[in-house]
Amino acid sequence: MVNALLGSTPFQAQGGDRLVSKVVGAAIAALFKRSEKVEATVRAEPVTKLLQGSVDGFDFIGNGMLMYNGLRIAVMELYLQAVAIDFGAIFIGQVKLRQPTQANLRVVLSEEDLTTSFNTVFVKDKLRKLQYQGQSLDFNNTEMTITPEKQLRIQSLIQLKESGSLIPVDFMAEVAVEDRRRIQFVNVVHRGEEEAIELSKALVNHVNNLLDLDQFALEGTQLRVDRLRIQNESLIFYGSAQINQFPSGKKRSK
Repeated sequence: MVNALLGSTPFQAQGGDRLVSKVVGAAIAALFKRSEKVEATVRAEPVTKLLQGSVDGFDFIGNGMLMYNGLRIAVMELYLQAVAIDFGAIFIGQVKLRQPTQANLRVVLSEEDLTTSFNTVFVKDKLRKLQYQGQSLDFNNTEMTITPEKQLRIQSLIQLKESGSLIPVDFMAEVAVEDRRRIQFVNVVHRGEEEAIELSKALVNHVNNLLDLDQFALEGTQLRVDRLRIQNESLIFYGSAQINQFPSGKKRSK
């Protein structure tokens, strides 16, 4: 009976694991505006387990990923162990989980990713909520680099909207994780004249309050970071993703 069923579907000809891998990979890639490379591999032994929606493991690797809000990711890796899916949904190009699951993840952000992301409308709108001396701020030519001392350096030319004054901000900071979900700038060294330093301090406090991973997670997911490394001019996060449902699109920012 199983052979008859498999023979009447693409399952046998294409290979069930390859079929599921292709659909899941395409579904994840669709969550991003653009991806340079996407690889998805579903493991099931025997492969007929997939008919009951049982998967032994799932690996996903994406490179050069651009989110719809403009944020960039150099590398994203997801590794899941046993997971249950609705196999019937695969045939209409959808991924539906039969129960919540957890994945190990690795995310790499290059200097270019960090700079591009900081200059997006998405991030600038959040930064505009900060006021200095009662004036709103406009960030220009923000650049983020990683120093040989493995610190993050941020330089930006900030305009006070009402007065039109331009203040160059320049500071270096180590990057830490609090409560597994809050990215924080710590041990900050501010540069420049007194006014620039005061504005720089206000900016660090504001950004530290913004960098909560729950504000950036896709719908139906929860991200947690266990370890952070700076290596090869990149910021690397290791952690986990709780996936309650397969996301259908980006999570709307508050």
